[in-house]
Amino acid sequence: MSGTAPQATGPRWRPGDERPDIASMVRVDQAGEYGATRIYCGQLAVLGAQHKSAGTIARMQSQEERHLRTFDEMMVERGVRPTLLQPLWRVAGHALGAATALMSPGAAMACTAAVETEIDRHYGGQVAALGAGQPDLVATITRFQAEELEHRDTAIASGAEETFGYPLLSGAIRAGCRLAIALSKRI
Repeated sequence: MSGTAPQATGPRWRPGDERPDIASMVRVDQAGEYGATRIYCGQLAVLGAQHKSAGTIARMQSQEERHLRTFDEMMVERGVRPTLLQPLWRVAGHALGAATALMSPGAAMACTAAVETEIDRHYGGQVAALGAGQPDLVATITRFQAEELEHRDTAIASGAEETFGYPLLSGAIRAGCRLAIALSKRI
């Protein structure tokens, strides 16, 4: 034996230190994935299955549905209650998707780029807060974060940033996402 103690790989907590609130993380992630599925549902309802963007949107929606199923299962396993705002997110997500698709296909992609930009920031913050303390949760969030970045990049490649009023539209959607995240953590 060398006499040196092994180094801890995660954050070191002391009594009284704030620890990550895993329940609120899982709750808000499930709510976000639910909202994303509703946004894509609204976009597809307006654009229709024959629109050139429909296949791309449907693929992204399928990934979001898989993310949602994962967080639904995690909520059951961990005994986490869903946000009480779920009915609001059902309507608001669909309305946001439909409204941006009604504006233009580019605005629908701008919506995706804005939402996924905020989700990337959100997931990154969660991974940093968790450290090595929850390796399975970190792995799941990291995997989903990569797919969300793929959605953002796809939206940008599809012309999101060329949409009329993109900075204003993106800023408003991102602010709405931050508000939804803050509310879903607590309510």
